Amino acid sequence: MSAPNIVFIVADDLGYADLSVYGQTDYETPHLDRLAAQGVRFTQAYANSAVCSATRFALMTGRYQYRLRGGLEEPLASANKSYGLPPEHPTLPSLLRDAGYTTALIGKWHLGKLPDFGPLKSGYDRFFGNYGGAIDYFTHKPAVGAEVPRDLFEGEVPVERIGYYTQILADESAQYIRDAQDDSPFFLSLHFTAPHWPWVGPEDEAVSLSIKDLFHYDGGNLRTYAKMVRSLDAAVGQVLAALDERGIADNTIVIFTSDNGGERFSQTWPFTGQKTELLEGGLRVPTLLCWPKALKPHVQDQVTITMDWLPTLLAAAGVKSDADYPPDGDNILPVLQGEKTPYPRALYWRYKANAQRAARDGNWKYLKINDNEFLFDVVDDQRERANLRERHPDVFERLRAQWAEWDTGMLPLSDEIFTHGLSPDVQADRYAPEAKTRRRPPLPTR
Repeated sequence: MSAPNIVFIVADDLGYADLSVYGQTDYETPHLDRLAAQGVRFTQAYANSAVCSATRFALMTGRYQYRLRGGLEEPLASANKSYGLPPEHPTLPSLLRDAGYTTALIGKWHLGKLPDFGPLKSGYDRFFGNYGGAIDYFTHKPAVGAEVPRDLFEGEVPVERIGYYTQILADESAQYIRDAQDDSPFFLSLHFTAPHWPWVGPEDEAVSLSIKDLFHYDGGNLRTYAKMVRSLDAAVGQVLAALDERGIADNTIVIFTSDNGGERFSQTWPFTGQKTELLEGGLRVPTLLCWPKALKPHVQDQVTITMDWLPTLLAAAGVKSDADYPPDGDNILPVLQGEKTPYPRALYWRYKANAQRAARDGNWKYLKINDNEFLFDVVDDQRERANLRERHPDVFERLRAQWAEWDTGMLPLSDEIFTHGLSPDVQADRYAPEAKTRRRPPLPTR
């Protein structure tokens, strides 16, 4: 079988149940539902982090983001130029490119700023999109205080476009697919900013013009959020149509996932928690995979995590990983092909805010928030309500010790990580004691 094309689609801050195929009832997502019906729908897929840029480090490298200095920024400080994805580090696109793939990133980068970091330095032949974490959907302006009037680039050159950003990315991606050459496979990373704030739907240009700060606490509602997700679904449908138009859908791997759990308007049922929290709602993400030529449609219960995609996709493409940078993720392709049954995993997370740490091993999950520690069976108790710490002290102590041992192999956290490059007033707002209290995750029932 010839090497497959790969289209890797990442939504931004999409909740586990924000798609109708995962339980959303307020609106429908027919194109993503179709993708699920024709492929694999994961029920136990995790993000490597409860925030954005950290997960993207894991996606690009196939390794725990905590192995890299930039991966400790959660998220990367908006004014920080010092840290990012090192250009010399092997990545999923660089390994595929070296094996003969043409590569492109269309959409969000958020892995370090120019001139030291960027997609063209980390394996992509082409880049169109935004370098930072969020931009307005119509003006394409970044956050207040940014150094550029708009965060929209073709390669490393600023450009202008008119229109709703989700649609612009769909148009660019569909055109890339139509223009792709037949003599080499392609790897297209399509990284949407939707449905990340600002809360603006495709008919809300007037709202964009009225926003003074993209991170507006007084903005948005469920209706607007539904419009944003439906627009995202339509954009994915446009990309799928381009594959059909070219007659290459059969041997194209299409993956759709999110970089972390949902934000304030997301649906994360049956889980509790959201973005920035190591509860299941902050980590569990909707994940779909379709490869008609090689995989039968099915629902997949295998526990998986963002960093698994590098070894899995390399295996599908017949490409080896770099021996000097062995993946922390697993190649789950044998499970997807039915050659191997689903197996238990040991996975680990940490997040400085509220001193959060978590480990999942089999069905068990160890969770710490500030000074509160818990043990859950997250298969039996998806809501993380029944603390089994005292009923199973041996399991609790084992997972607690496993997390501590794992943590010694990662770069340490420090307060400097989260304030470097931020102005004093921003530091005070984000990291004052009252701010930490304001953002404290809701604690599960003891």
